[in-house]
Amino acid sequence: METNIIKVGNSKGIIIPSKLLKMIGLTDKARIKVLDDKIMIEPIKNPREGWEELILADIEKNGVLANELPDVFEDENFEEW
Repeated sequence: METNIIKVGNSKGIIIPSKLLKMIGLTDKARIKVLDDKIMIEPIKNPREGWEELILADIEKNGVLANELPDVFEDENFEEW
């Protein structure tokens, strides 16, 4: 596929067909980088996507969240407070 480079203010731009954007899940924001003389455009995904499912699976497997910090540490001394 070929596309024209157009002037956009003081910059340049290209038109990306919506079909291509949908194929990679690109909606609002994108990460752009140069890799081996190529411009790479990728969607920015929610970094916490899927966390809830992982936490619930961990609780189901272990009865509690495996990496959860205890409410009180063994070496805590409340007398000092």
